[in-house]
Amino acid sequence: MEVQVLNTAGKETGRSVVLSDQIFGVEPNDHAIYLDVKQFLAAQRQGTHKAKERGEIAGSTKKIKKQKGTGGARAGSIKSPLFRGGGRVFGPRPRNYDFKLNKKVKALARKSALTYKAQGSNILILEDFVLEAPKTKEIVSISNNLKINDKKLIFVLPEQNKNIYLSSRNLEGVSVVTASELTTYQIMNAGKVVLLESSLGKIEEQFKI
Repeated sequence: MEVQVLNTAGKETGRSVVLSDQIFGVEPNDHAIYLDVKQFLAAQRQGTHKAKERGEIAGSTKKIKKQKGTGGARAGSIKSPLFRGGGRVFGPRPRNYDFKLNKKVKALARKSALTYKAQGSNILILEDFVLEAPKTKEIVSISNNLKINDKKLIFVLPEQNKNIYLSSRNLEGVSVVTASELTTYQIMNAGKVVLLESSLGKIEEQFKI
């Protein structure tokens, strides 16, 4: 697939790049996407939830009433889950929600996600640019020029760029990542994927094309 390279003014530069069919033109695998997104979201969970069971409740161990003759059910501890303030039965405990996923499945998921974006014409190639200082209005201007300011955007850089990152940090719906950090969730969650021209080589290198 051939895509025109745009400049920050939103104009065509006269150059074009060919998106590799091995990355942007594979047979999409929805289940691989599902598994990779599920793993990503699971890894975001802190897993610090904790409820006290009856053995962890602070309270008297004295039998609260006699066994028989009260006309009510038997009760031996104020810590019983049946009473207000008692322990919780099978309550949540701290745990790690992350799970292992095969590298080949993760790679297939990312390629499938990129293929979907390419098929929907939601991938833009932007020529490399630099910012002398962090300026949010520069990123806003670029988004307006590309006519994608009403979409969720993800800018994919070839390497870390502090000024671009700081310039986009306060913008809702705009995120910046490097090609090596790009995840399936970020691709699927974005309305438009803006690839800097030199980041294509990094993506191909990542998939060893």
